[in-house]
Amino acid sequence: MKPFASPAVLKAILAGGLAAAILDAVDAIVAFKVVLGFDPIPIYQFVASGMLGPSAFSGGIASALVGVAVHFTVAFSAAAAFVLASRRLPILRERFLASGAAFGVGVYMVMNYVVIPLSRIPPSPFSLALFLNGIIGHALLVGIPIAYAARRLLSTSTSEARALRPGQRLLVPVVAPE
Repeated sequence: MKPFASPAVLKAILAGGLAAAILDAVDAIVAFKVVLGFDPIPIYQFVASGMLGPSAFSGGIASALVGVAVHFTVAFSAAAAFVLASRRLPILRERFLASGAAFGVGVYMVMNYVVIPLSRIPPSPFSLALFLNGIIGHALLVGIPIAYAARRLLSTSTSEARALRPGQRLLVPVVAPE
């Protein structure tokens, strides 16, 4: 197995994490504006409140930026988990749409039902619209981009992707029988 820090692995983590972080951020900004009327700053103060507690809501843009940093850290961590798992289980890359969608839903569930309850984020009322947006959004905008990045950027560094290209000849050593 190749070392963790190979260029292909790092590129896959960076590309998948960046895509997921940006797409999920845009989705959250639109969804929370439509459903609850929130502007971006309170959304990311809410995220920061996981670390800072209720004081995040009075921290202005500084605490919102902490929330953005936390958001990107989570996205890059999710990408690292998927990319590293896909090195051991190539089927995750081969069936990237299904595995990515399932992974995205898993990320949503872990974040909302494990991480957030264990953090300092205050409880909030259930919203069916935000729940459905979260499930669908994480499948399409978090999991699939991460899985696609793993497929695209790791496939060139794995032996199963080293198939012959058109016009390329296979050179096999010939050994004469003794």
